[in-house]
Amino acid sequence: MRIDKFLWSIRFYKTRSIAAEEIKKNRVSIGTSAVKSSKEVKEGDTIKIRKNQIDYKIKVIQIPKSRIGAKLVPLYIQDVTDKEQYELLKLRKMSQDYYRNKGEGRPTKKDRRDMDGYVGNDIDSDFTDWDDFFGETGGEDEDED
Repeated sequence: MRIDKFLWSIRFYKTRSIAAEEIKKNRVSIGTSAVKSSKEVKEGDTIKIRKNQIDYKIKVIQIPKSRIGAKLVPLYIQDVTDKEQYELLKLRKMSQDYYRNKGEGRPTKKDRRDMDGYVGNDIDSDFTDWDDFFGETGGEDEDED
């Protein structure tokens, strides 16, 4: 089976075209060499995949005939990714959460819309009627002839 079809069939990528793009960008390799989309996958191959800034390693146990259900994936591959890679992913998620907790920092677009709905968008109320302060003349000095 072609590697792009294999990665799609074991649900590593959502579509086959996304799998082919990632292979073209040299993010997928078998052993130590980068591969092309047409490379055939065999049982026992170890595939290294760079996804979400993590280096995943999977070992091919069996080749599926077509796309399989998520519960059946462990029958076809074995995850041999280093535990350090998963710890890096966990640390990145924690650092993103720490960077801006909900309700802190700059308002999001949704927050701004909520505030606008609360405050109101009546443009006329933002301007003061200056005639009330200066009378009918509008604040201009009258000519003294």
